[in-house]
Amino acid sequence: MESKLTKNYYPTAMIPAGETCEVLKTSQVFGEPTHHIHCCCVVVISIYLADYRRQKMKGKPENRPQIKICGLTNIQEALGCATLGANAVGCVFYPKSPRNVDMEMAKDISMALYPEVKTVGVFVNETFENIIETVERCFLGAVQLHGQETPELIARLRAEKLSVIKGLYVQDAPSLKDAPKYEASAFLVEHGKGVLPGGNAREWNWEKAKCFGDEYPFVLAGGLSPENIAYALESSQPDAVDVSSGVEYEPGQKDLNKVEAFIRTVFQCNLRREVRRIF
Repeated sequence: MESKLTKNYYPTAMIPAGETCEVLKTSQVFGEPTHHIHCCCVVVISIYLADYRRQKMKGKPENRPQIKICGLTNIQEALGCATLGANAVGCVFYPKSPRNVDMEMAKDISMALYPEVKTVGVFVNETFENIIETVERCFLGAVQLHGQETPELIARLRAEKLSVIKGLYVQDAPSLKDAPKYEASAFLVEHGKGVLPGGNAREWNWEKAKCFGDEYPFVLAGGLSPENIAYALESSQPDAVDVSSGVEYEPGQKDLNKVEAFIRTVFQCNLRREVRRIF
């Protein structure tokens, strides 16, 4: 089977220019290389980028929220997000989403990332069997559930030693009041009432999530962008943040300059309460 690790996704270097991120460059130096050569190249480059990431993160506040960039659809942008400081990247397994990916691409993304960066699989009303198969085939580090999943399903997934993040909504079901029903590792909190499951790029009153964090570890999502993330963090005091459309130039295509601006602002944040690690 031909891999999706084609020359169009082959990253050769992250070229920093001051504090401005240059998009990972592509190369055709090998012409039409084999899958094995591409995998080796990605591993070597990933090691280099991991060291660059560690240097970049030195001296940053320790009590800052973790960062997940969601809706990744290719290796190049996933590596870019990870190198800039993301703790996790999200792969969406939901055919109705414009960011939906197949298992082969998700697997390639997971294999390209370094160990400290998790690949999170995002599912909507999926079966236990399909979730487990996807986790195993794609080397996922956690699952995020955005539908009407039952407490029983979440308990079964946790019994498999999986990290499970359950989506809850301020203006939809399941709501924040439903949290005690679930044995989730953490919760993702957003507004709801959109066309698709998820934040649908809508800003909302993030302060409504603040009290929820007194009892549960949570990821803040919905309408976040480089322009409003500082206010959102101050308002809600989350353990982590999740952004997708706010750092894109089109659905499923990340603008790494926006990603860098978003992450830079989060890095400057020092929360007033102790952050609980989610990713």
